[in-house]
Amino acid sequence: MSGFSDEEIIFGCIILKPLSGVLSTGALLIFVLIKEDDDQTKENIRNIALLTTGATFLISLLLWVYFDNTTAEMQFVENAAWLGNNINYKMGVDGISMLFVILTTFLLPFCILASWKTVKNNVKEFMIAFLLLETFLIGVFSSLDLLLFYIFFEGGLIPLYLIIGIWGGKNRVYASFKFFLFTLAGSLLMLLAIMAIYWEAGTTDMVELLNYDFPAEMQTWLWLAFFASFAVKMPMWPFHTWLPDAHVQAPTAGSVILAGLSLKMGGYGFIRFNLAMFPDASQDLQMFVFILSVVAIIYTSLVAMMQKDMKKLIAYSSVAHMAFVTAGVFAANSAGVQGAIFQMLSHGIVSSALFLCVGVIYDRMHTREISAYGGLVHRMPYYAVVFMVFTMANIGLPGTSGFVGEVLTLAGIFQVNTTIALFATTGVVLSAGYALWLYRRVIFGELSKESLRDILDMDKREKYILVPMLVITIFFGFYPKPIFNVTSVSVDNLINNYRSDLHLVDEIRFKPTGNAAIAVDSVKKH
Repeated sequence: MSGFSDEEIIFGCIILKPLSGVLSTGALLIFVLIKEDDDQTKENIRNIALLTTGATFLISLLLWVYFDNTTAEMQFVENAAWLGNNINYKMGVDGISMLFVILTTFLLPFCILASWKTVKNNVKEFMIAFLLLETFLIGVFSSLDLLLFYIFFEGGLIPLYLIIGIWGGKNRVYASFKFFLFTLAGSLLMLLAIMAIYWEAGTTDMVELLNYDFPAEMQTWLWLAFFASFAVKMPMWPFHTWLPDAHVQAPTAGSVILAGLSLKMGGYGFIRFNLAMFPDASQDLQMFVFILSVVAIIYTSLVAMMQKDMKKLIAYSSVAHMAFVTAGVFAANSAGVQGAIFQMLSHGIVSSALFLCVGVIYDRMHTREISAYGGLVHRMPYYAVVFMVFTMANIGLPGTSGFVGEVLTLAGIFQVNTTIALFATTGVVLSAGYALWLYRRVIFGELSKESLRDILDMDKREKYILVPMLVITIFFGFYPKPIFNVTSVSVDNLINNYRSDLHLVDEIRFKPTGNAAIAVDSVKKH
C-alpha cells in the first residue's frame, strides 16, 4: 500500500466500502424474504430496495463533501493484496470519476420508484438485480486496477441482461441477446489488451500505468482494442444498432440505466484509458474518431426524425448526443474534455428523465406510438411542463445543463478542426427538429382521441421522481461551477500529461487561406 498514508486508506474505507456494504446488505435482506406471492412481502421488498439505494446515495455525497478540489491525485483510496504479482484490489476516485459514482447512486432510487407499480412479478429478483447492477457500476467508476475494472465492467452485463430479458417487452429475448453479444464481443478485445499491458508493464495498477511509456506501435493496437469495447458500450456509429432494440424492450427503469449510466462507461473509458494511457495513438487516430462522431451526429439525428416509437427516437437521440462526447474527448483540450464530462453527466439526467416521461404515459396507455397521443396538455398540464423542460435540455437550450456540455465540446472541437466543428453543430439544429416534432405531436393539438379523454396527470410518486431531476437540470444550466470545481484540476492534469507524453508536442497548424500552406512549428521529440 505504498504511496498512500494510513489516514487516506482508512478514510477511503470509511466512505467507499459502505457503498458496496449497504447494497450487499440490502440484497441479502431481500433475498431472505421468500414469500414472493404475498403482497405485503412485495411491498417490503420495494421498501428495502428504496431505503438501500437512498442510503447509498447519502453516503456517496460524503465523497463530494470531503473531496479535495486542489489535487489531481486519487482520493478515498482502498488498496489490498488480491491476486498477487502486482494485481491488487484497488479503489479510489479523482475529479473525473467521483461525479459518475454520485450520478449512479442518484439515479438508482428513481429506478426503484419508477418500477414500484409496473413490476408485479418476480419483484424480489428484480430488486436484487438492480442492487447488484449498482454495485458493478460503482465498481467501474472507482476501480484503479485494470483487471478489477474489467470484472466490474463485464459483471454489469449480467443483471442488465436479466432486467431486459425477463421484465422487458414482447421481443425482450432478442434484444437482450443482441445487447449481451455486442458488448461482450467488444470487451473480449479489451481483456486481450489488459493481458498485453500486464506482460509489457508488469502491473495492472492504473495509476502506475499512467506514467508508463508504451511503445508507439503497441499503443495503436492497445488503443484499438480498448476503443472497440468502449465504442460498443457508448455506443458509437456503426456499433449502435443494439441500443434502440434494447431501449424499446427494456422496462422504464432499464432504459434509465442504459441511457443514464451504461453508456457513460464508454465515455469514461475513453478518457481514462485511450486518452490518458495511449496519447500517441489518440493523436494519430483523432481524425478517425472525429469522422465517426460527425457521421453519428448527423445520421442518427436523421434516423430519429423518422421514428414512430418514442423510446426509439430518444435512443437514437442518445447516440447523437454521445457522439459529441467522443469528439470532445479526442479534441484533447481542456474545453473538449470538460465539455464531454459535463455532457455525460447532463445527458445522464436528461435522457433518464425523458425515458421516465415516456414511462408515465406508457403506464396509462400501454403504447409508445407517437400517433396514439396528442393534446395531452389539456389533461396533463404538469406533465406537459416537465416534458417541455427536459425536451429543451435535450436540445441544448441555454439555461439548461444540456447547453453547457454541448457548447464546451463544440468549443473544444473548434480549437482543433473548424470543419468538424461546423458539421457537429448541425446536430444541434437536427436535435431541435426531432425533439420539437415529438413534443408537438404528443402534447399539443386537439384532444381528439377518445382513449385520452380520461387520462390522468402525474401522481405524487411520478412528481417525486421527475421534479428533482428538473431542478438539477435547471440549476446546473445556470450554475455549473460546482461540477467544474471538482473536475478542473484532474482534467488540466490529464491534458498536461497528454501533451507532455506526445512524441510530437506543441504542434501548431495555421489554417491556409488562398494559396497559403499549412505551417507546422515547434516540434520536438518526447
